Amino acid sequence: MNYQYPCWLGARIFLTSILLVISACSPGGNDGDQDWAMYGRDAGEQRFATLDQINAGNVDQLGVAWYADIEARSLRGVEATPIVVGGVMYVSGPWSVVMAVNAETGEQLWAFDPEVPGATTRKVCCDVVNRGVAVSNGKVLVATLDGRLIALDAQSGEVAWSVVTVDQTKSYSITGAPRVVGDLVIIGNSGAEYGVRGFVTAYQVSNGKQAWRFYTVPGNPADGFENEAMAKAAETWNGEWWKYGGGGTVWDSMAYDPDLDLLYIGVGNGSPWNVSIRSPGGGDNLYLSSIVALRPKTGEYVWHFQTTPGDQWDYTATQHMILADIKVDGQRRKVIMQAPKNGFFYVLDRETGEFISGKEYVPMTWAKGLDPKTGRPNIVPEALYSNTADAEPYLGMPSPAGGHGWQPMSYNPETGLVYFPVTELPYGYTALNADDFEFRSKGWNTGEDPSKFSMPEDPEIRKQIRSMMKGKLVAWDPVEQKQVWSVPMIVPWNGGTLSTSGGLVFQGNGVGYIAAYSAETGEKLWSHYVSTGVVAPPISYSIKGTQYISVAVGWGGILPINMGEPLKKGIPPRVNRVVTFKLGGTAVMEGVEADPLDLDPPAATASESVVNAGRVLYHTNCWMCHGDSAVNNGGVPNLRYSPVIAHADMFKAFVLGGAAEESGMPNFSGEVTPEQLEAIRAYVIKRANDLKENPDMP
Repeated sequence: MNYQYPCWLGARIFLTSILLVISACSPGGNDGDQDWAMYGRDAGEQRFATLDQINAGNVDQLGVAWYADIEARSLRGVEATPIVVGGVMYVSGPWSVVMAVNAETGEQLWAFDPEVPGATTRKVCCDVVNRGVAVSNGKVLVATLDGRLIALDAQSGEVAWSVVTVDQTKSYSITGAPRVVGDLVIIGNSGAEYGVRGFVTAYQVSNGKQAWRFYTVPGNPADGFENEAMAKAAETWNGEWWKYGGGGTVWDSMAYDPDLDLLYIGVGNGSPWNVSIRSPGGGDNLYLSSIVALRPKTGEYVWHFQTTPGDQWDYTATQHMILADIKVDGQRRKVIMQAPKNGFFYVLDRETGEFISGKEYVPMTWAKGLDPKTGRPNIVPEALYSNTADAEPYLGMPSPAGGHGWQPMSYNPETGLVYFPVTELPYGYTALNADDFEFRSKGWNTGEDPSKFSMPEDPEIRKQIRSMMKGKLVAWDPVEQKQVWSVPMIVPWNGGTLSTSGGLVFQGNGVGYIAAYSAETGEKLWSHYVSTGVVAPPISYSIKGTQYISVAVGWGGILPINMGEPLKKGIPPRVNRVVTFKLGGTAVMEGVEADPLDLDPPAATASESVVNAGRVLYHTNCWMCHGDSAVNNGGVPNLRYSPVIAHADMFKAFVLGGAAEESGMPNFSGEVTPEQLEAIRAYVIKRANDLKENPDMP
């Protein structure tokens, strides 16, 4: 559905390209308008608003200015950063839907649904999310879950052009936000766990014509290499990695330095995780888990820094990167900062890629410090689990969710601190023998042993492991490489951050609140319930002298779906919306309640051998959406509560018959036999009865 703008809004959209430049360089203050025109507000992605109308002295007077629901085919995770240009907010939601609203009132102007096929969920590891749009030259640019890049007319929402950016016969997907540099729009993709080869591509904003493509890992040497960077990278790989894709997808973070004319991309993990399968004999496997600097006009390689050589823990370097100028040893340096999944906070020279400093920001078991000259990690031998395929799982920290996930950080140049959410979460890494690995074109290919995967069933052991799972908001000094303050969170999965000239840090959390903290001390100064868990980062903008704080809310993402165990019991309330605040706001927000869940499973009558077989099959085919050990707190059904498990024919209709494929439940016909399906059902019934007998478990 589409809605036309009033004339005055149409005129403002006509000046979008000018507003983008002004907003990126805005000096701040409380008069006039200040946009949030880029994903990280500025090209260096600092996520720092120079507005101070809302400050530590009056933040407790914040109230709801307006809210607007995001309409999609199902209530799933919302991870988008809203973009505000010329009084209009553009925000994306689940299934890559986009809507435009009046940023002063919340009135919807138009909405766009790219109609992503439901079967695309077979290619998606971590919910049907979208992290945001870009706005340039009167166009709203959105990348869709099924791999398209679409330009919408900013005034009407009509499609201006659309291009397919990936090979849709393979398991590529896109959840990240595009970035605009000059007249080019740049987008990466996801799918490393499924066995794809990563790359990033630039297209002309005006017409969608491809300008360049940079691959992040080498392909088959027999086909030749695209450039010298790929030839050099191939020297760090072994075996026949290209048969499994290699991975290295650029699924989120980018930043741009206009003075150096360098584009920085964050590169993801390898495929499979298990390096003994991916690259027998080891090797650094460039450019996995690396920050890579490119020339944005040509895609030419300039430099790289690898945070996790030979990565086998899913320690991506796709987490948010921030550009800043800070004093190091008394000299001002142009730096790039990142807290990737591996648990170290890095400060690099952004002109050369030189390692400046690094320090662990969460407890870790995989490495003991970094080489002070090179930044290379000192990996402990027991962490190399791929060398011991017959051993028990290696309990690693951080987990694949990372010490810091995708949720954006923010940097306040006035305090000199970086603010970001952290997660302390253990994970049992396992390894298949290479001879037992079978590549699956429609499934995860991590090279792990599904017979050993999942939390232990002993309730006491599960309780002990859960006690290790923590989340907190951290203020980090990048010069001294130390934590200045932290705030503990109730659950380990929480939102990104915003910092402002008002001396504040804003963050949403997993139990449904957005809060404001003192940027200096971490003292909580204000909070407001927004009806559902928050994982997206807030933004701030001003219109007609009024400052607003806005956040897109909707519980979901990888941890609620894949790893429900560390989250609170039951399903939190679910709603997808944008909530916007201002001083003295009096709007009343319609509340939501969690759907009641009735636990009434059929009796567990299957034999132990059938249940065990079902557990392996479940963790081979189902866990990535329905959760480890059938514990799910995301937007897909918690199978233990589902009435469908009591009826074999109905269960079969969903799993093998495609009864709910358009809603996102894939059709496994031809991949799972009816006999195997019954074993999976028996395992889920067993887990439901476990919960019935022990209600204290999640």
